[in-house]
Amino acid sequence: MKRRECLAAIHPELAECAVVTIMGAVAAELHSLGHRPNFFYLQHAMGLAASIGLGIALSQPERQVVVLDGDGSLLMNLGGLTTLAREAPPNLTHIVFDNASFVSIGGYPTPTAAGVDLAAIARAAGIANAATVATLDDFTAAARRAVASGELTCLVAQVEADVVTSFAMDLHLLENRFEFARSLRHP
Repeated sequence: MKRRECLAAIHPELAECAVVTIMGAVAAELHSLGHRPNFFYLQHAMGLAASIGLGIALSQPERQVVVLDGDGSLLMNLGGLTTLAREAPPNLTHIVFDNASFVSIGGYPTPTAAGVDLAAIARAAGIANAATVATLDDFTAAARRAVASGELTCLVAQVEADVVTSFAMDLHLLENRFEFARSLRHP
């Protein structure tokens, strides 16, 4: 399955959530599907999307938070999984797109290309509700369940390692920062 297809499948469910994406392809593809003020495209902070999402989930427990991450980004900060597990906010869904590649920095293989299982790592870190999906139907159903579950969830979506040639968005990063902050003040 393709990452963009996954994002398109859940885009309607993200309308009321605080959404934090990691840099590069995930951010550009989500933006291309239709920007919303509640989308924060975390640029230049590889590995920190889940940490930002955790802070929002803890400070606004009534708001559903969805983090859209990548395998390379998660691997940059594996310790974040133990912090997520320790705090276990029931309003946080952590979706990790695993394409076995650092696509945003040239396509170099990540350890998942050699069989590293990110859902197993999340479970070992203490996130009981962690699973891997490999088809669009399974992803769509699992992501919708996760957002509605009221339980910390880590969902690893195995996606194709497609070539992305541009990460351009017509939204200035500073504008996005202020717009997102305003959306958090008005649930």
